[in-house]
Amino acid sequence: MKRIYSIKNKLVYLDHAATTPVSVKVLATMKPYFSQLYGNPSEPHQWGQQARAAIDQAREKVADFLRAKPSEIIFTSGATEAINLAHKGLVESQKLPHIITSSIEHPAVLETCRHLENLNLAKITYLPVGGNGVIKIEDLQKAILPETILISLMYVNNETGAIQPIAEIGALLKKVNTNRQQKIYFHTDATQAIQYLNCDVDFLGIDLLSLSGHKFYAPKGVGVLFLKKGTPLVRQQDGGGQEYRLRSGTENVPYIVGLGKAIELINQGKEEKIKKIKELKEKLTIGILKIPGVRLVSHPQFCAPHIATFLVKGVEGEAMLLLLSEEGIAASSGSACTSGLLKASHVLLAMGYQPQEAHGSLRFSLGTENTFEEIDKVIKVLPKIIQKLRRMAPKL
Repeated sequence: MKRIYSIKNKLVYLDHAATTPVSVKVLATMKPYFSQLYGNPSEPHQWGQQARAAIDQAREKVADFLRAKPSEIIFTSGATEAINLAHKGLVESQKLPHIITSSIEHPAVLETCRHLENLNLAKITYLPVGGNGVIKIEDLQKAILPETILISLMYVNNETGAIQPIAEIGALLKKVNTNRQQKIYFHTDATQAIQYLNCDVDFLGIDLLSLSGHKFYAPKGVGVLFLKKGTPLVRQQDGGGQEYRLRSGTENVPYIVGLGKAIELINQGKEEKIKKIKELKEKLTIGILKIPGVRLVSHPQFCAPHIATFLVKGVEGEAMLLLLSEEGIAASSGSACTSGLLKASHVLLAMGYQPQEAHGSLRFSLGTENTFEEIDKVIKVLPKIIQKLRRMAPKL
């Protein structure tokens, strides 16, 4: 029987890298499109044209944010679908191409690459990372082959917050491509970067970018693929030809509207929001590192401001999460998409940690609504939880 946990005092949500709550402003913008402005955007009557206009407006907002053209924005059900469309669609346009990615990518990238590899549709190179979770540019350069068609690297790692040098790689590829017959296209999963880092597609030098709305206060089930004009892509879903004939299916108008509003809100008070989150993270990190046998995973110089991941010696991550939850605190241990599996994080293993160390991972990811009082609660509660679990651990 599933155990029911009692929640004590005020809830503290520190798992924003897994998902964020839908913003009140976003929800208010979405509401009319459920039961008032409910038309099918493919229909020519006024109900349909109202829905089409709402999608067009949202597309323009996303394009403005990314400094792209509206025609380069494809709405999807989320980053996973966008990633599948980008990788499979690009591979199908070529003959046995080569893809370069990293060993710490989200499963949406890794499993897609393995699928293509298993079907002998593409050759894949998985780049290693250093102890800071960042690839080496020289490793990337050495991996490039004449048949390389795609480099796919996540901007910010969802487990550790490690930032890859996307703009530097984009600048490198611009030079590399001047001397090649076959262009190398560049994709980044910007899901965890969208609120905090520069996502101007020209600045980054990318051809494809994927993101999910539920990571920045839009609803779950909606995302975006940026597809630079001229990038060859074969559609993966047939039907009515929506989204420039690349993603058939009636558009999810309320959710697209919500994503458009959420991405518009990112730039409102952005510097102040980032400053506050950095201060919260610093306070949290200083407090947690006072606990014996705890260390920070990502190097602060290469880490996004909202993610702090720790390794706790002698304690299982899952056990910490359950006891934190009883205290009304939400955190994570590894990626939310794989945390249901009791195996060591592939990201931490790729960074050189042993499985026993990786099992003790604890990730806190901050959001705009978090407070210093909430951080105080975590700093107060966590040492007692770790102490309790260490006492319970079997003596070797």
